[in-house]
Amino acid sequence: MKRRPLNIPQPARDRLVGRRARSHPPGIFVNSLRLVAALIIRGLLRLYHRLEIIGQDQLRTNRSLVIVANHSSHLDTLCLLSALPLRSLHRAFPAAAADYFCQNPMRLFAVAVFNALPLGRRVHARRGLSMCADVITEPGNILILFPEGTRSTTGRIQEFKPGVGALLAGRDVAVVPCYLQGAFEAWPKGRCLPRPKKVRLIVGAPRNYAASRGNKNDIALVAAELRSAVENLGAQNVAH
Repeated sequence: MKRRPLNIPQPARDRLVGRRARSHPPGIFVNSLRLVAALIIRGLLRLYHRLEIIGQDQLRTNRSLVIVANHSSHLDTLCLLSALPLRSLHRAFPAAAADYFCQNPMRLFAVAVFNALPLGRRVHARRGLSMCADVITEPGNILILFPEGTRSTTGRIQEFKPGVGALLAGRDVAVVPCYLQGAFEAWPKGRCLPRPKKVRLIVGAPRNYAASRGNKNDIALVAAELRSAVENLGAQNVAH
């Protein structure tokens, strides 16, 4: 018998995300589960993928941050979360595709454990931007975005969607570009289990787009500039 997908109504999901986006820490059970999961995953990434993090100090701050990275693997989110201090995990919100992660209980469990922010890719785009803005309005919160919108099937960086520009143009928040190298080779889209390939995370210097206006041209420029920043990080470290 085919299992029917588990759909959560959008208003209920928004209320859940709104509660999690506030600065209050989670309950002791959720916090403990998240900490244990983080320690296990960090150990596995170090042993199985020899995870190397370059520029990690850029993420060790009490400020609100938006982390922007390329996306080609389910390892991407795990590596970015592993680069953050353990104390920051309950304040970190990785963006996740609602149409993928809100369809069955196992994926919903992953959303809860990793504090993911389910966003609509095809519908409710404005609502998703509003949810992201709510997250970074709270001091100390960390929003993790993959502006390509989906995992690359070739490993090459795709164009960044204009939504990232709409979110950041004119907003006074630190934006940290990151490049994930080797994640596609280790666990590409469509593969059930990861390969024991080395993965490197390169963290760039933060930037700010408070001086940008929210017009269409500036929104496109912010998205394009961030894509170039992420791509350049990979090019600069390819031989290391």
